[in-house]
Amino acid sequence: MKRTWIIIGVADVARSFKWYQSLFGQSATSPAHDYFGQIVDADGTVLLCLHQWGRHGHPTLTSPDHAQPGNGLLLFFRVDDFDEALLRARVLVDGLEEEPHLNPDTGTREFALRDLDGYYVMVSALGTA
Repeated sequence: MKRTWIIIGVADVARSFKWYQSLFGQSATSPAHDYFGQIVDADGTVLLCLHQWGRHGHPTLTSPDHAQPGNGLLLFFRVDDFDEALLRARVLVDGLEEEPHLNPDTGTREFALRDLDGYYVMVSALGTA
């Protein structure tokens, strides 16, 4: 088995950690470090890693000032509680980037929003509509 860990640069790991846990309907916990945290599913699968900008000298995580966060990146999550995720998302942001709609290519409902650091987050239903 192979797994991918997506790591994004964020301004405040604890704040972003709480935001993603809220979006996914997870119990609130704290990240392992003030500079790095992993959003983990109930089965232990890492969904997303949050890394503080400028820590550890990683060339692509030095600063959001060098490029717009999320340029060329789409964070795409499949959820098994789409309607509940939509309600949670509406609490987290003033407005969605894309209102719920049926994607004709996948046959699934989806919506999009921006996270605290400006990343584009697409949430899609796990099953078809």
